[in-house]
Amino acid sequence: MSATTKAPGTQEERFAAYMEGLAQAAGHADREEPLKAYCKGLLLPGERKSVEPMAARLAPDNVRQMHQSLHHVVADSPWDDGLVLGRVRQNVLPAMEKNGEVEAWIVDDTGFAKKGTHSVGVARQYCGQLGKQDNCRVAVSLSVATATSSMPIAWRLYLPEIWIKDRQRRKKAGIPSDIVFETKPQIALEQIRKAVEDGLPRAPVLADAGYGNDSQFRTSITELGLTYIMGVQSSTTVWKPGEGPLEKKPWKGKGRPTTLLRRDENHQPVSAKQLAMSLPPEDWHNVSWREGSQTKLRSRFAVVRIRPAHRDTWKSQPHPEEWLLIEWPQSESEPTKYWLSTLPEDSSLKQLVYRAKHRWIIERDYQELKQELGIGHYEGRGWRGFHHHATLCIASYGFLVAERNRFSPSARISDLRLSLPTIPKHFRPRGSGPSRAAQPTLHRDSSN
Repeated sequence: MSATTKAPGTQEERFAAYMEGLAQAAGHADREEPLKAYCKGLLLPGERKSVEPMAARLAPDNVRQMHQSLHHVVADSPWDDGLVLGRVRQNVLPAMEKNGEVEAWIVDDTGFAKKGTHSVGVARQYCGQLGKQDNCRVAVSLSVATATSSMPIAWRLYLPEIWIKDRQRRKKAGIPSDIVFETKPQIALEQIRKAVEDGLPRAPVLADAGYGNDSQFRTSITELGLTYIMGVQSSTTVWKPGEGPLEKKPWKGKGRPTTLLRRDENHQPVSAKQLAMSLPPEDWHNVSWREGSQTKLRSRFAVVRIRPAHRDTWKSQPHPEEWLLIEWPQSESEPTKYWLSTLPEDSSLKQLVYRAKHRWIIERDYQELKQELGIGHYEGRGWRGFHHHATLCIASYGFLVAERNRFSPSARISDLRLSLPTIPKHFRPRGSGPSRAAQPTLHRDSSN
């Protein structure tokens, strides 16, 4: 560092500056200090990140007052989640872009196992955390990613129809009156539209088959001027390379002229799996896409230019050509994954594989948001509290992402040097495990 370059402040000072902007985005001056304290509580080491344990860490001599303050700012205070997340993005994205441009917008959803029927959004549905159908709630997110880091920029709870139609439960949970039933792809599309309106650096949209199977979702992404690479099911119908639906029937001079494309018994599309199984051996290539924990990740892929066939007999023009990417590991008896992509026609197989597999980068985000920041630890039942807590978890995680991009790529919550009062030796906040120490050792009064 040159003598004329100003040295960065301490981590405590950087955190204070970061939080100042976020607190101002919450609007009322009375919210600023509780919001800052809540985020600090999320970033401090601790087994549980619900209100009471955080209050104990932050103010061990005045837990009750701190508890009331934290609870009010997250459960009751009417600040705008979108404004706060927008400020997070403004603060963190420049730090991310110093190490590379934005390469992807990543759509995903995540589940939180939850018992009972009164907490907002809880219903029996598929929970990725459990890998099966169970009582849980699910949130849809949009993340931005560079080659080395990523961060959620939008977050919303998915409400099953049973919740939308239950007026009593809606009222108790404080669900806004303008919230109607929307599928997960519809929620994700709203988040993407907002990102486009906000002028985020554009990048291909990545999503799994839960979103890619929705042809209207893919079409809407294209209409927004974005490219995509999305998982689809093996049963997705496509036309073989060089083929497409038959043109409209010739008009014979009687009746209304026909405008729709057509098929016949001898001219039909095939499933993605059928097409994959028909490809010759020379179309399959081994491709590596990134370093794993021990070795490079590699698999076998093929890619072809096709036209999707979904409901094209309702159209007057065939779907444009796009890529069908297929993964078939040599150890498997049949292909395992399929993607459709509107990336440029001159894209190489390696580029397509890299983009398709770049979804992996958000796995660390969700792991840390759940395990270290406690995004699923909120114990309230209401709509506002659920979203406020998640927003502040993401805001806190944004500070960690910025620190990694500016200083230490390996930084973890346990490495952050944020000061706090001494916690009483025998204090055990609710939620602490019986076999663990009352509190972990924390960094104090550090100059770094």
